[in-house]
Order: sequence, then structure tokens, then C-alpha cells
Amino acid sequence: MSLPPDSLSIASNAGPTSPYVTQIAGVAVPALAERFGTPCYVYDAAMIRQRIADLAPFDTVRYAQKANSNLSVLRLVRGAGVLVDAVSAGEIARALAAGYQPGPGDHAAGQPAEIIYTADIFDRASLDAVIEHDLAVNCGSPDMIDQYGARCQPLGRKRGVTLRINPGFGHGHSQKVNTGGEGSKHGVWHEQIEMCVERAARYGLTVEGLHMHIGSGTDMEHLGRVADAMQAFALRVGPSVHAISAGGGLSTPYRGNEPPVDVAAYYSLWDATRRRLAEAWGHAVALEIEPGRYLAAESGSLVTEVRAVKQMGTKEYILVDAGFNNLVRPAMYGAYHPLAVCPAEGVPQPSAALASFVVAGPLCESGDIFTQKEGGYVEERSLVRPRVGDYLVIGAVGAYGYTMASNYNSKPLVAEVLIDGGEPRLIRAAQTPADLLRGETSESSRD
Repeated sequence: MSLPPDSLSIASNAGPTSPYVTQIAGVAVPALAERFGTPCYVYDAAMIRQRIADLAPFDTVRYAQKANSNLSVLRLVRGAGVLVDAVSAGEIARALAAGYQPGPGDHAAGQPAEIIYTADIFDRASLDAVIEHDLAVNCGSPDMIDQYGARCQPLGRKRGVTLRINPGFGHGHSQKVNTGGEGSKHGVWHEQIEMCVERAARYGLTVEGLHMHIGSGTDMEHLGRVADAMQAFALRVGPSVHAISAGGGLSTPYRGNEPPVDVAAYYSLWDATRRRLAEAWGHAVALEIEPGRYLAAESGSLVTEVRAVKQMGTKEYILVDAGFNNLVRPAMYGAYHPLAVCPAEGVPQPSAALASFVVAGPLCESGDIFTQKEGGYVEERSLVRPRVGDYLVIGAVGAYGYTMASNYNSKPLVAEVLIDGGEPRLIRAAQTPADLLRGETSESSRD
């Protein structure tokens, strides 16, 4: 019997003859389910630390917290020396609560801001928070420069800003995560760079950094094009630039049998770019990277219980108690996540047969399928036949899992658990039905 690649990429105990997963980071899956309920998100702290260590050659690692913004995760990455970005007033509040210090930083002095606000617009709450805490700003539109400058000028603040540049091309594992080119809303269009530098100067702002990100799950060829484009655009801005950011987009091996991204080669590519810029300008240029998915994705598992197994024509379905309200990526992008069964008693069968299944959730929505391709095309996976009451573990969900969850079908948000040193700890309690109703108002009934 051959082992499906799904089993290999979820837990280290999936040996060469076992298609099961029975533990996550050394803790038994049934014990996690019994203690925290299902569905529940479980994160492996050691995996996050390992991915941070991978990026040590970069001068600054800045976590894109939109991937997973739980306070315990933010405190973990902060403890490992990672800085953070924020895309909303809420994420600013999270960063501050996690212990990150406010302040604009100083790229020229080699002191990057601990928190940077990076977006394509300021909503009013975000702009107020940026001004209140005097945060660094990465501008993704010319209007952001005007709005930020107009608030800074009366305060006498002459600050450095970063520009996020759209280089005119993009790439990603799905068109929905392609963040470059005319089809993307993200960044300052590359033909407007000089105009933005001049606009910033009107308010006493200096462009001290450039940032570029073309999409999530991009390959080395496209990432190389970004480095070349960065050099050309930076030379157009000139020696006021003291830092460049490679953005994010490092791929995650969701299928388990994919080769890991060559971080050393990626760093060498960008290091060569910054060295050429430093030589041209006669001063040091700091090199940042802004991972989100890369740090968090592989750490996460979604533990869900099998509630039905049924035949639908030629296809057999496994129905679990997690749905796209918990993990929307398969429904939104056709994203692939590894799947494996854990017996309720935690003991694998010695000679388990494999069969093909569609895996689906409980929601009143035909798109509530975990095994689908982009466009909603249902596919099957090779899995051990489960029984009702067994568990299904969905792997590599640490990024854009919980943060994109919803209360669709009035389903409460689930618990989050962090395992560190073999000890599981609740880091977010599951919602209750009462939580769903809190804050809503209703008129009293009338006869």
C-alpha cells in the first residue's frame, strides 16, 4: 500500500506505511478534540520558529499579520525578533497589544519601525490610528500621500515614507491573489513614481523605502523579475532610499511532495540588488522581507469530526463538521490542503484500504467542498475509509484560515490552540451562540 502525500505533510508521525495522522506536534488528535472541541485550529509553535529562522539572512523580517493575527502568534514572532505590518486600525491595535512599540522608525539610521501601516487606502479609523501612534506608512496610492501629508504638516512632522510599487506585472497560485499588473488594485503604478516623490515633498515627506509584492505562491522566475524591477525603480527615486522590501509571496508546499522554496537563492538574488543600489548611492541599503503565509501556513491544522459517509451516484462523500465558514480557501481559490484520517480511538488499522472520497462540510451551500479545484470543480482524494466519529485533519491551514473565517449559517467561530514544547494551550476560546447575538438589537414583539 502506498502512502498518499496528504499524510506526510500534516504530522511527523505519519510513517512510510501509515496513511493516518494521529498526532499534531506530539499531542494526540483525539485528546485535542476532546479537550477543545471540533472543529478547532491547532498551531505548532516550533514550525513557526523554524520558518523565521529560515529567513535570518534578511536584515528585517516583517510579519504580514493578515495571515494569522492571533495575539499569541504575534507575541511568538515578536519574541523571535520579527517586526510586523498592519493593514487596518484593528491590526494596529493587535500589534500594540502584542507588545510592538509605536513610532516612525528611521531607515537612514538603520532603525526600522516596529509597526508599519501598509495598504492602498486610509480609511478614517486607520489614518487616525497612524497619526495618534506616529506610525510608519507604506503608501499604495497617491491619495494616501496627500491624506497622510495633510495630517502631518500641521503637526510639524517631516517623516520618511515607503512606496508600494505595482511593477506592471504579477503572478500567484490563483488570479485572486495576483497583486501586480493592470488587473490588480495594489500599489502605486510604476509610471507614477516620480509624481509620488514630488507629491510627498510638498508635505515635507521623503521617500525612504520601496516595497514590491506581486502575488502569493509565486515562483523563483517571477520573484527574480521583481528584484530586477526594484533596482530600476529605486534608481529612479534616488539616494533618499535606504531600504527595500522584497514583499511576501514565498510559496508553501501544500501538496507535501513539492520542493521547498530555495530561500538562500532568493536572498542572494535580492542581496545582489541591494548591493548594487548601495554602490550606486554610497550608503547602506537595508533589505526587508514581508512573509505572512510562509511563517504561518505549515504550522496549522484544522481538526474536524466525521459526521457522515454517504454515496452520491458514483462519488462517495465524507461529511465533516467544519465548513467554509472555518476554512474558505478551497471554496474561494480552489486551494489544495492535505487531508488525513485519525481514528476516534487514535489507533491506526494495520492494513487500511484506500478509497476515493469527496470531502465536504455541513453548510447550506453547494460550494462547501474541501476537495475542489478553482472554478468549483469537485475532485476526489485518496483516503482511508473513516467511520462516523473519526477525525479528519486538514493541514497547512495556519495562514488565511481563521483570519478569513465567518459566522455564515450562524456558526460560531471555533477555538484556536497553540502547541509549544508539547503543551497545548487555548489561545482563543470558541464562540458561543450568545456571542453571535451580542450587539444585535430587536424590537419587542407586538400583538
